Amino acid sequence: MQENVARADRSRAIPFDAAKLDRLMEAAGLDVLVVTSKHNVQYLLGAERAIFFDYMDALGVSRYLPVLIYPKGAPEHAVYVGHRLETHQRAVAPPWVAQVRTESNGSVDAITRAVSLIRNAGVPLKRVGVEMAFLPMDAGRALADALPGAELKDALLVLERLRAVKSADELAKLKTASELVIASMLEVIAGHGPGTTKQQLSCPGTTKQQLSDALRIAEANRGLTFEYCLLACGSSHNRAPSAQRWEQGEVLSLDSGGNYHGYIGDLARMAMLGEPDSELKDCLAEIEAVQRAAFAAVRPGAMGGDIYVAAERQLAKISQRDCTEFLAHGMGLVSHEAPRLTAKGPIPYDDTDARLPLETGMVVSIETTMKHPKRGFIKLEDTVAVTATGYEIFGEGGRGWNLGGSSL
Repeated sequence: MQENVARADRSRAIPFDAAKLDRLMEAAGLDVLVVTSKHNVQYLLGAERAIFFDYMDALGVSRYLPVLIYPKGAPEHAVYVGHRLETHQRAVAPPWVAQVRTESNGSVDAITRAVSLIRNAGVPLKRVGVEMAFLPMDAGRALADALPGAELKDALLVLERLRAVKSADELAKLKTASELVIASMLEVIAGHGPGTTKQQLSCPGTTKQQLSDALRIAEANRGLTFEYCLLACGSSHNRAPSAQRWEQGEVLSLDSGGNYHGYIGDLARMAMLGEPDSELKDCLAEIEAVQRAAFAAVRPGAMGGDIYVAAERQLAKISQRDCTEFLAHGMGLVSHEAPRLTAKGPIPYDDTDARLPLETGMVVSIETTMKHPKRGFIKLEDTVAVTATGYEIFGEGGRGWNLGGSSL
């Protein structure tokens, strides 16, 4: 192992609030963290994910498992064990961790090597925080065997609370991701419609699959990692890419997630082939009013639940209340992370932050969805950061009815 990889650059600053992490670990009764998810390893290392394993984990007869061990109050004894295929990457940009060993070949091998290194440091190993949802069974068994008598506890909430308030660099990445997703959507909308591509000259209407494929390319061309595209057109509420065509006079809903260096931009915008009529204009205006009411509740010190109070108050005033839903959730390295504001949303979790004050640097996705029985799926979704004076919208463009084929 090359020395510049085995021993990282000790002069590098720790990229997260170590004192805050120590307090969270103390409150949770943890001596040490064993971190194995790619997003939390990226956050704690302050380094890009392993290039070879950005898209997949499976390799040979095992899988990629990054392991970062952090002892409470002793960052100088932290250990990172990565796969041998990330050796050159870690040599080019050494992380802050004192011991970086890129020599593992699979999940059991990685966890065994990491535990051996931290045991030699002599730090307490009785109360061990692990990511239960991101620890394979074989590695979990190997960890328990290597630390007989240790108590393994789930550290998900500790790590989530650590990430809840974003740094200036994280906010910049989230803003960039959001703006690039919006720009990609507007490009696709403007460039598609009846007769706007060679394939469509003989048959009118772009398919939802073609739109999804075009958005994937548009996001990749802007430096984003495309994650998904949910899209509905016409009167249908089905949002899967398919052979269904977006025809003249129909609405189109685009909802896409693209990430920038791991940070997710998740937004939704509307389009129309032809001019929207007064009913469609009114529907989108009602959704916009709900969004704006929710935005106005975002400010440091306000209870997280105030966002829902404001949105529900506005929802009660709209004509399409029976078919309209509101959702707000935290955004960052993970979609639906802290602040967690509702226990009744589509992703099950406790609404811890509904009863806690919002903090400067938190980021919230705010979305209002109207499933109109005749006019189709109409939605706006925005990413909003809590600022010292209130809020900032990331990627505010394209909020109205965007016209398909408008680039012709």
